[in-house]
Amino acid sequence: MGISQEVSFRLERLILDGGLAPGQKIPSERQLAARLGVSRAIIREALHELQGRGVIETQHGRGSFVASIVPATDDLEENSALLHLFAGHPRTLYDLLEVREQLEGQAAELAAQRATRGDRHSITKAYQALEETDPMSNAKPDHGFHQAIIEASHNPILVHVLNGLKNMMLLTVHASVANLNPRAEMRQLIMKQHKQIYQAIMAGRANAARKAAMAHVRFVQDSLRSLENQGAEVIRVSLNSGNFHENPTKRY
Repeated sequence: MGISQEVSFRLERLILDGGLAPGQKIPSERQLAARLGVSRAIIREALHELQGRGVIETQHGRGSFVASIVPATDDLEENSALLHLFAGHPRTLYDLLEVREQLEGQAAELAAQRATRGDRHSITKAYQALEETDPMSNAKPDHGFHQAIIEASHNPILVHVLNGLKNMMLLTVHASVANLNPRAEMRQLIMKQHKQIYQAIMAGRANAARKAAMAHVRFVQDSLRSLENQGAEVIRVSLNSGNFHENPTKRY
C-alpha cells in the first residue's frame, strides 16, 4: 500500500469512527500533514482519491467536507422531486415525527453514555441558545439543540442519516413552533421536556435521556394530531417555500 493510500485509509477510518461528521470540514492540508507526519503533496493525493470515490466533497474557496450517506437537501435541487413529493404530503409530518421519536431517543441515550467534554459544551451552548430565543421564532435553535445531541451520539450512521434528512426534520420543528408554542400550556411543557433531556444527558443518565427524548417527540406528535382532530388547521411549511427558514405559514 502506497503512502497516500495509507493516509486515505486513515482518513476513512476517522470518518467511519465518527471523528469527522457528515458535512464537517476536513482539516487543512497543512494541519493534516503535521498531524500525520507526511508531506502536503501526499495529503493532497489522498484527498483527491477520497474525492474521486465520493467520500469527501471539495467546494471551491471553502475546502473539503465529509460527504453524506443520504444526499444533502440544503440546496433543494429540482432533481429531488420525490423529496418534495413526500414533504408536500400531509401525513409526512407524522411519518417524520415517528422517525424522530425512535432515532432521537437512541441518540439521546448514546449521547448520555458517550458525550465528550466538547460535546457537553456544544449541547450546553445549544440549550442556552434555545432558552434565550423567543419561543415564537425558535425553530432554528430548537433544531440545533437536537442536532447537538445527535452529533454527541458518536454513531456515524445515525449522524449521517439524520444529517441527510435535516431539512425534512426541520419541518417538524417548524410545525411544533408554529402550532404549539403559541399555546402557553404546551409551550411550558415543551420547555420542561427540553430541560429534562438536557439534564439527563449532562448527568449521564442514558435510560432517562432516551425516555425523555422519546416522550418529547411523542408529545409533539400527539398534540398536533389532537389539534387536527379538534378541527384546527395545523400550519405546515413546504420545502420550496421562500420563507422556509424563517416563517412557517404555508398551509395545505
